[in-house]
Amino acid sequence: RAEPMTAFLSHFLTLFLLGVFVITYLGGRWVWYGMWDYVTGFLKLGGNMLVKPLTFSAEVRTLALAGSAREERGERGDQPKRSAWPVVRGLLIALPIVAIFASLLSSADAVFGARLQDFLDFLKIDNLAEYIFRLSYILIGAYLLAGVFLHAATQSKEGNLTSEQKPMLGQFLGFTESSIVLGSVALLFAAFVVIQFQYFFGGQANIHIDGYTYSEYARKGFGELVAVAFFSLLLILGFGAIAKRDSETQHKSFSSLSVGIVALVLVMLFSAYKRLVLYETAYGFSELRTYTHVFMIWLALLLVATVVLEILRRERLFAFAALIASIGFAVTLPIMNVDAFIVRQNVQRAVSGEELDISYFTELSADALPALVDAYPADVLPASVKDSLGASLACLRHTRADGNADTDWRSYHLARWEQVRLLDKIRPELKGYSLKTNDWPVTVTTPLGKEYNCGYGSYMD
Repeated sequence: RAEPMTAFLSHFLTLFLLGVFVITYLGGRWVWYGMWDYVTGFLKLGGNMLVKPLTFSAEVRTLALAGSAREERGERGDQPKRSAWPVVRGLLIALPIVAIFASLLSSADAVFGARLQDFLDFLKIDNLAEYIFRLSYILIGAYLLAGVFLHAATQSKEGNLTSEQKPMLGQFLGFTESSIVLGSVALLFAAFVVIQFQYFFGGQANIHIDGYTYSEYARKGFGELVAVAFFSLLLILGFGAIAKRDSETQHKSFSSLSVGIVALVLVMLFSAYKRLVLYETAYGFSELRTYTHVFMIWLALLLVATVVLEILRRERLFAFAALIASIGFAVTLPIMNVDAFIVRQNVQRAVSGEELDISYFTELSADALPALVDAYPADVLPASVKDSLGASLACLRHTRADGNADTDWRSYHLARWEQVRLLDKIRPELKGYSLKTNDWPVTVTTPLGKEYNCGYGSYMD
């Protein structure tokens, strides 16, 4: 996938999980890690990446000196082995010094400068400064990677996890106080849910009574509802850590309040989800709205998992549940193909009579193009929708097909390669679209006589 959020999460979670593998390599107890275990583990890894290669090198030198001393005392009969490191160090020190003097001498004598240039041309050193820079960050990367391996080999066996130790704050809040707080929040949420059922779930007629239009009510507040769900999760976790529960009855009462809050929050999440669907019905799908859709689903699953862990008294596994939910969110995006999903949904809206914003199609990544190409020749499309889709494809052919196919294997990307191939394939079907490239912005005129700005997509009368 070339879509930015999908690519970012794929790279980030891959590196994060590799980090988890490193910090738990010898111990292997990552399932039982708490949040603080992850924080301290990665802080130790970062420190060892900087320090461990130096300390390891010092230990190796100490052992080598001890071995040399034994050889000198005759404790070993073989001859001491010579090391190549002094030669390497000497060359590394000599190179910049010789380069400086060579530069000065080249400026002092033109003949010597020409001979030196011929020698450098023979070695094919066209950009020595760039090579030195590349060598520098390769060596830095190798140094840090050596620290990663050394940490995994020597420092990744866990002792007692922080999640298994006595909490730093402890359970200092009384059961009565915590019950009052959770009960008050539950009552507030219940009142909100009752109003939601009466107004929002009741339909458009009820909302008109209080002066709201249905679209205004639908698009207002779904972000706040998601925030309420997130902070409710923190509330349950926080009070679960600090609230006293001295008896079985108190444990059950606390779990019941947590279950009630989560049940109400799930209703509010459903309300937020429905608001978002109505908002998309009115204004179309976008990347941010699609992310929010998927995020709300996984947040709801995490809330349910949190309550289950509270009931089973396995609160220490929350970090594991949060990790699984994060991976699930990141995996869902490439499976659904966000940009292709947006194209399909917005084209379906246009078929139903809504306006099609082709400008947004030109802003999507290469992942969207297969869905655009598949939708364009469909016989079920109204003529106006097909005309607009063709305009977006013509604009994409102008902005992306020519000269943007990166053939270097280091920059190869399957989605961008497929984009160039499809844009070339669709060329014969776009003969009726004429582009005006002399002025800015570039415009395209469709077979139905409509004119669009490429990159803006606004219809021009």
